[in-house]
Amino acid sequence: MLKGEDIICISSIDWDFIWQGHQEIMSTFAKNGNRVLFIENTGVRPPSLTDIQRLKKRIANWFKSVRGFREEMNNLYVYSPIILPFPYSKIARYINRYMLINPIRRWMKIMEFHEPIIWTFLPTGTAIDIINDIDRKLLVYYCIADFYELVNDPKKIRQTEDELIRKSDVIFAQGNALKEKCEGLNKNVHIFPFGVNIETFSVLEDGTDIPDDIKDIKRPVIGYVGGIHRHMDFGLIKFMAQSHPDWSIVLVGPVQADISAISNLTNIYLLGKRDFSTLPNYVDQFDVCIIPYEVSGYTTTVFPTKLNEYHAMGKPVVSTNLPEIVNFNNENDNIVLVGKTHDEFIERISGVLDGKAGELREQRIESAKKHGWAARIEKMGDLMGDAIAKKTKSSADWKERFLKFYIVSRKRALKIASLLGGMYLLIFCTPIVWSIAEPLNISEAPRKADCIVVFGGGVGESGKAGQGYEERVGYAVELYKKGYADRLIFSSGYMYVFKETLVMKGLAISLGVPERAVILEDAARNTYENVAFTKKILDREKWKKILLVSSPYHMRRVSLVFDKIAKDVQVTYTPLPQSSFYSHVKRGVFHKQIDLRQIKGIVHEYLAIIYYYLNGDI
Repeated sequence: MLKGEDIICISSIDWDFIWQGHQEIMSTFAKNGNRVLFIENTGVRPPSLTDIQRLKKRIANWFKSVRGFREEMNNLYVYSPIILPFPYSKIARYINRYMLINPIRRWMKIMEFHEPIIWTFLPTGTAIDIINDIDRKLLVYYCIADFYELVNDPKKIRQTEDELIRKSDVIFAQGNALKEKCEGLNKNVHIFPFGVNIETFSVLEDGTDIPDDIKDIKRPVIGYVGGIHRHMDFGLIKFMAQSHPDWSIVLVGPVQADISAISNLTNIYLLGKRDFSTLPNYVDQFDVCIIPYEVSGYTTTVFPTKLNEYHAMGKPVVSTNLPEIVNFNNENDNIVLVGKTHDEFIERISGVLDGKAGELREQRIESAKKHGWAARIEKMGDLMGDAIAKKTKSSADWKERFLKFYIVSRKRALKIASLLGGMYLLIFCTPIVWSIAEPLNISEAPRKADCIVVFGGGVGESGKAGQGYEERVGYAVELYKKGYADRLIFSSGYMYVFKETLVMKGLAISLGVPERAVILEDAARNTYENVAFTKKILDREKWKKILLVSSPYHMRRVSLVFDKIAKDVQVTYTPLPQSSFYSHVKRGVFHKQIDLRQIKGIVHEYLAIIYYYLNGDI
């Protein structure tokens, strides 16, 4: 049995989901002296409405734990990651890689979790990213389902699963079909169907407590334990209930699919999820146990875990015609009754209830004992140990390992350099930032108005005092001389040696504007106050139409403030036609089209709009 190893398990279910092979295997490894990090399901498909409760629980688990990590039992830790739920988006996968890998690496460092065995149930791109970014001793893939049948675009998951199969040192497969698929790319494949916990599922003694929710249900009871999922044949279940209203059909497990077809039938009992340890008490009350799965592309590779659990308690089982059930029957003297049609399924149940199916109780129990988890996990551990020993014996010497580390590091450095270089070219050598900035710029043709309003620059977009006001005053004077208005209002509360409005006024007078034509507003500390205090002057003078002069990319924020507190003012937005601060020439690729200070100015405007929105100013 495997001992003293560190194991990372990439699971296809959450720890608190229905107890099955994932939890059984990892808890057994932990009890045997291995340390296990159990990473909960990172997704094989985009979430749907049926996943809302699971997502809520994931978020709750994250907040109840330490950054998503919690100790579930001695030697076993669970990580509940919160990632973007788009498993086939390249951007989401890239982001998720860092959202997952960095916390895992930090946790491994703190826990001194070195060179672990990585065991994955998932063949997704996210699983591959975890595998590729963590130095490992061994890679194990437990192929438990045909994931091609679970996604809308099988091509994407086929690519990542093929990569995983090639990389894996050991592969365990649920059945023959999955083994054949994996053997096309990797010959080290072993069949291990899910087993049964013999200690939990065994014949109960007389007088064992009967659960209250099944105690008074009339017999015969036709029972099922497990998830109520979309692969179940609800048409078959409905047919059973309607054709035999004297039967009680009891389904024990969480509802994971649309059950509207059966929910209103009075002889169907949906008892919901029950604790794993209590399931034998329910199975003990079943007269017949059923596996009512649809035969589909997905279920052709499925070996139902519940079969061995039913058999461990000596119960008769009726199943639909699943290929893995057929294989099981061929190896176990046809002890499972198979119904190929709805009518045949009913006949098999009736035969058991009438005592015509023969008594195979002891044979079922003996069959289940051969599939106990303890022996199965021990054999898996031995195969993993052999693989580790083989890798150690044939591993490269320290020089080769150092060279490999150097090559990997160089590739990472090249990737980072390429990414940074690409980002630089995109931001600085294409018009993308100017395109993003365009919504900020409102520019209208000047028209006759009561006055021209100029908002001072302060330290403005440049971050330096005394820059920007000259251009604004010069353009305002140009509009004044063309006769668009006969009065000017300069608004700014900024002071650097002298008040900015006095400097603006002096410049306007030097350019030929009479002193009487200039009104100063020198109290405003920001754009909101520029508008508010200017509005008071406009109201006093009974002016309604203005031309507004400011920086081009300042105009959107100004317009939003006017819309909020001065709607009655008719504003014509006439920004500087050419701002030296924002001047740029659109040239070909690889020519610089923007500089960092311009980017800062644009970012500043967007952040200011967000701040004004949150503050209720717009």
